[in-house]
Amino acid sequence: MFIMAGRMVGHSFVHGGPCLSGLSPAVVHVLLGGSPETATVTLEDCPDLDIRETIRLLEGESKISDEGKRSVRDLAFAWDLPCLTGNNRRWLFEKMLIHAVIGRVISQIKQLRRGLKETPMWAMLSQRPDTVALLFPQEGAVDYSPAGILQRITWPRDDDDDDEDDDCSVDTKCRVSGYLRRFIENASPDVMANLVKFWTGWEILPRNNLSIEVVNGSFPTASTCYETLRIPGHYKDYASFENVMLACIGTCQTGFGLV
Repeated sequence: MFIMAGRMVGHSFVHGGPCLSGLSPAVVHVLLGGSPETATVTLEDCPDLDIRETIRLLEGESKISDEGKRSVRDLAFAWDLPCLTGNNRRWLFEKMLIHAVIGRVISQIKQLRRGLKETPMWAMLSQRPDTVALLFPQEGAVDYSPAGILQRITWPRDDDDDDEDDDCSVDTKCRVSGYLRRFIENASPDVMANLVKFWTGWEILPRNNLSIEVVNGSFPTASTCYETLRIPGHYKDYASFENVMLACIGTCQTGFGLV
């Protein structure tokens, strides 16, 4: 399945589809042929929260409780690593962290690489290392500025009113579009990130424009596959619009794009 996933990632990029965001930089390093021993791994790269907290116990020099020692011991036994002693704490921390992020999925990484090699993307990644950030974008590199988002939006047009399934007037579309523009201009970076996740299903802005539709309905919804935000036209004041938008985009943390 991971060979097929590698093919999908490569072909998706070639044909203008979404990239693969959310991969740990350490995983990307190994995926492109780097050694696991030279990868820069952090606790935030560990996807399993329970394992992350167990490994975190070994970080630093603070005293570990008896319960914590049992958790570390059980995890070390499961991974064929030695028990914690007074002299190997830092070494065990690094070994566990590397295994949690890379060692447990090394077979899948190799299969993903095989799939990528069957697409034109592998040659580009090999010859142009600067394209790695385009195929595997990191959330921190995204421009969530209001100006950057507003430039990517395709706003409702007057001729959209001719759609027989669209009962919203031009005045309604203009009013709601103005509310959204004001919401984006005043949003904090965290709110803007949640809006993008709600709108597209991912942390990364798509290469296509973001679309807006003013519709009949109760709450804002998003068609993430088409990067389309559907906003009801019943809002008569900005305050109620803002409250509902904040509540709706707050649900992005449990969206299918983050499973």
